[in-house]
Amino acid sequence: MRDVAVIGIGCTPFGEKWGSSFRDLFVEAGTLALDDANLSGEDIDAMYVGNMSAGRFIEQEHIGALIADYSGLSTRHIPSTRVEAACASGGLSFRQAVIAVASGMEDIVVAAGVEKMTDVGTGASVDALAGAADREWEGFVGATFPGLYAMIATDYMSRYPLTREQLAQVAVKNHYNGARNPIAQFQQEITIDTVLRSSLVADPLRLFDCSPITDGAAAVIVAPLDRAREFTDTPIRVLASEQASDTITLHDRRDISTLDATVAAGQRAFKTARITPKEIDLVEVHDCFTIAEICAIEDLGFCKKGEAGMLTMEGVTALNGDLPVNTSGGLKACGHPVGATGIKQVYEIVTQLRGDAKGRQIDGAKIGMTHNVGGTGATVAVHIFGV
Repeated sequence: MRDVAVIGIGCTPFGEKWGSSFRDLFVEAGTLALDDANLSGEDIDAMYVGNMSAGRFIEQEHIGALIADYSGLSTRHIPSTRVEAACASGGLSFRQAVIAVASGMEDIVVAAGVEKMTDVGTGASVDALAGAADREWEGFVGATFPGLYAMIATDYMSRYPLTREQLAQVAVKNHYNGARNPIAQFQQEITIDTVLRSSLVADPLRLFDCSPITDGAAAVIVAPLDRAREFTDTPIRVLASEQASDTITLHDRRDISTLDATVAAGQRAFKTARITPKEIDLVEVHDCFTIAEICAIEDLGFCKKGEAGMLTMEGVTALNGDLPVNTSGGLKACGHPVGATGIKQVYEIVTQLRGDAKGRQIDGAKIGMTHNVGGTGATVAVHIFGV
C-alpha cells in the first residue's frame, strides 16, 4: 500500500445559494481544488463524489456521470462514482479516493461532496433527511432527526452530569469559530442565552442546538505521497482512513448515548496512525446537533464519558484550548450540506495544517482529525492527517 497525501483543496461558501445550481456548486469547488493543486482536468484519473439525496432535493440521479459531464471530464471517460452514506457521504467519498491511490490503481483522484438542499421546502428537506434513519421502524412512526438526537440527549443527561448551559456552550463556541471563517453559513457570535431562548425543537434541543439546511460543495485531490511535491509545496499526509458501521435504528443499539461506530473507527484510526488522542492538535467532529459533539469528543477517546460538557464550558475545546474542536464552526455554524460535510472537514484540517486558517489558526498544528457520521451513527468515517 502506498502512502497518500492531499495536494489540492477547494470549497464554496456554504449557505442558501439561491443563485447557484447543483452543477454550479460542484464545478466551483472542483475548479478551486484543481487550481490549488496546479492541475488541469486532464490530470485526473478518477472521481468519487459524496451526495446523499439529489434525487429528493433536485430530482436528479446518476450524479457521478452528471458531475463528470459538467466538469468537462466526460470526453476522457474517467470513472466517476457517486458515494452515498447519508451525512457521511463526503467522508466515505474521501476514503474511497484514498483507497484508490493507496492501492496503486489510480494516481490523481478527486474526492468531493455536494448537496443543494434549499430547492425544496423545509418539510421536504426534513423528510429526505429522515431517510438516513430506518424509514420503517423510525420514520413511519414520526421520528425526525431532531427527535432521535433529542432521545440521545435525554438519555445522556439522565446518566451523566451535562447541564443545559454546557450543551448550549457547544453552539456558542462553534458560532464564535464560524464568525472567523469566510465560507461559513453563519458568521455571527451568539450567547448561551441566545441558545436557551431559541424555539424548542425536540426537548431538550432548541433551534440553536441544530445544524441548518445548507447548499454547498467541497473537493479535495489526493495523490501518492512520493509524487505530492510535484503539485504542492505543502502536501498533507493521510495518516489513517477508517470506517465503521452500527445498527441503523437507535432502539437496537447497545447504548444510545455512545456511538459504538465512532469508538471503533476512532480506535482503528489511532492504531493505523500509530498515535494516541493526546497527539491530536485539532479535530473536526460531526456536530449535527450540540449533543453529537459532546458524544463525539468522548467516543473518540479525548476524555471520559460524562466529561465533555465540563471541558467545553472550561474552554478546553475552544480555539485557544488544549483540544480545539470544530475550528471551521462545525456543522452548526459553517453549515451542513450533507453530502459535502465530510469533505469540508478535510478542507478545514488541511487549511489548518498548512497554516492558512487566518483568524482561527491553531498555532503549531501538526496533526488533525475528521469525524463524519451518517444518520445517528450507523456509519462513521474517521481520518487523521499530518504535515
